[in-house]
Amino acid sequence: MSGYKRMRRQHQKQLIALENRLKAEMDGHRLRLQKELETQTNNTYIELERLAKRHVAQTDKEIKSVAAEERRIQQQIVAQQKKELTSFLENQKKEYRLCKDKIKEEISEDPSSKEEKVERLSRYKETMQRSQAEEEAHLLAQQRLVYDRSCRALKRRSLLRRHEFEQEQLREELNKKRTQKEMEHALMIRQDESTQDLEHRQLQMLQKLRVELMRLQHQTELENQEEYNSRRQTELHRKHTLEQRQQPRDLKTLEMQIKKQFQDTCKVQNKQYKALRNHQLEVSPKGDHKMILKNLKEEQTRKLAILAEQYEQSINEMMASQAMRLEAEQDSECLALKQQLEQEMELLDAYQKKTKSQMEAQHEREQQKLEQKVSIRRAHLEQKIEEELAALQKERSEKIKHLLERQDREISAFDSESRSLGFGSHESLDFPKEDSR
Repeated sequence: MSGYKRMRRQHQKQLIALENRLKAEMDGHRLRLQKELETQTNNTYIELERLAKRHVAQTDKEIKSVAAEERRIQQQIVAQQKKELTSFLENQKKEYRLCKDKIKEEISEDPSSKEEKVERLSRYKETMQRSQAEEEAHLLAQQRLVYDRSCRALKRRSLLRRHEFEQEQLREELNKKRTQKEMEHALMIRQDESTQDLEHRQLQMLQKLRVELMRLQHQTELENQEEYNSRRQTELHRKHTLEQRQQPRDLKTLEMQIKKQFQDTCKVQNKQYKALRNHQLEVSPKGDHKMILKNLKEEQTRKLAILAEQYEQSINEMMASQAMRLEAEQDSECLALKQQLEQEMELLDAYQKKTKSQMEAQHEREQQKLEQKVSIRRAHLEQKIEEELAALQKERSEKIKHLLERQDREISAFDSESRSLGFGSHESLDFPKEDSR
């Protein structure tokens, strides 16, 4: 029993040691997952910060690029207008010379006086110069209007370009957030799956150890019971052997007691015979004494012989009954011990089956509890992922909405300003295309 108790204590220590080791393993696993998730979160923050800095740099570059393009196009418009003005002035000079030559020919054929011809020519020159000056002023006004309209159109195009650039940056930022959040969710799902695998593996290890320890315990209990049965049977066999060895001495003692009783009975009969003989001799004639003695002697001998036979028969019956009684008692004890040991073995078997069934039921409950725990944790994780994606989508929609509303206000304000400046609708705003060279 002390060895059995020691074994039970050892088994309990093994279970506690395994549970502590598995708990330490799970704690380490959760710590690694926490660090891994923190690293992923930090990387996400770093990526978004890097993207924000890149967007700032791109915005500065885009602003400089737009400004440079505006200057280039403005310079192109100015150069083109200068070219047009030069060509216009040259055409005016040619036309002026042609018209002057023509009017001179007409004047030369006119019979009017020289003064009239000079005056007419002078008026014509003034009219031509005034007309050309008006045309030049009109051209310059048109060029100025085209320049202002083109610059206005250029600014509107730059504004639309900036809006497209802002939309592109916002899309990139939102897509980056979406990608990082999806990576984080994928990591959380992988971590949940690895935790689930570890939990199932640990439960299997713990249950496997319990099964093995129970098998050893049941084997030890069975061996102890078999050893106990063998010891009880050996003790009973030794007892029966001792009883069988002791029986001749016991029978000898009983036989001596019967012989002593026989001897005591013989002594009593001898006393009775002597008393009867003396009485017969006293009351009988002397001549009959011889016959009386003879008859009494024969009667005494006959009775002693009968008594001796009876005692011999009693001894034989006693020996036979004692042998049968001993054999019956031993058979009864063997049967009782066999039944007792079989009953104890059946009780042990029933107890072991019960404990095994209880352990299997416990393992089934633990498995169901783990499955429920895993299912609830996964449901919470999926709900968290769904809520975060919904929040991310809401943030995406709001940012896009706010950006588009702000850009719409900006373009509306710009168009209103353009109309107030007399440029009309934005469809009328245009600027010259670049020359193909």
